[in-house]
Amino acid sequence: MKRVLLLAAAAMLVSAVPASANDRYGERPPVVVSPDLSAPWVIQLGNKPGRVLFKSRKAFPNEVDASRNVRRLMGGSDPVRTAAVAPRETRAVKRNMDPLYLPQEVAYDGAEQPGTIIIDTTRNFLFYVEDGGKARRYGVGTGKPGFEWAGTHKVTRKAEWPGWRPPSEMIAREREKGRILPEYMPGGPENPLGARALYLGSTLYRIHGTNQPWTIGQFVSSGCIRMRNEDVVELYERVGVGTKVVVM
Repeated sequence: MKRVLLLAAAAMLVSAVPASANDRYGERPPVVVSPDLSAPWVIQLGNKPGRVLFKSRKAFPNEVDASRNVRRLMGGSDPVRTAAVAPRETRAVKRNMDPLYLPQEVAYDGAEQPGTIIIDTTRNFLFYVEDGGKARRYGVGTGKPGFEWAGTHKVTRKAEWPGWRPPSEMIAREREKGRILPEYMPGGPENPLGARALYLGSTLYRIHGTNQPWTIGQFVSSGCIRMRNEDVVELYERVGVGTKVVVM
């Protein structure tokens, strides 16, 4: 009987010995992390071409609203990402402008003479033709759908920090949208016409500055040609009354 008890105790002792090292570090099932938990830090790593870092999922309401705001500001249609866009990020996106629309010297081999302003409303560029087959190119904002136009005019007047008197049609149109425009706004940094204005012929159109420089390169105006304030000041100093302006 005593021998039987000793054998049983030995068996129990052997069964209590820990598994071998090979068993302890053997292959384990993969750990699956929910995209909802991993997305915020995975996004910070950045995507590599051809590599999917996280799976898509149904967006939360706050993410949909934020994404719509960004798409509207950027004019794009990027899909909703898994990390919501904070208001601070939205403001940063809103104030970015594509460097493509910064001033630069370009080649020009067209028929217009030096001193002429040419505005390409399909690509949103303004060219000031110079001597030697060159032109100074600026980014501009042009008419939104329904407000496009083309023609040839001359600069009939120049103004620094011009006041703004919205046309009655614009006042009525904006009132229907719930926005009340003033009958007159004096010139200044908050004025939509910006720092300078070049009036075109007998039309209501102008080449002018803006208090929304992030809109340069977009189709956003009611027909006027808007420029960054620093750019319109530069152009203003180079042209005079009588300058030919070709809008195409």
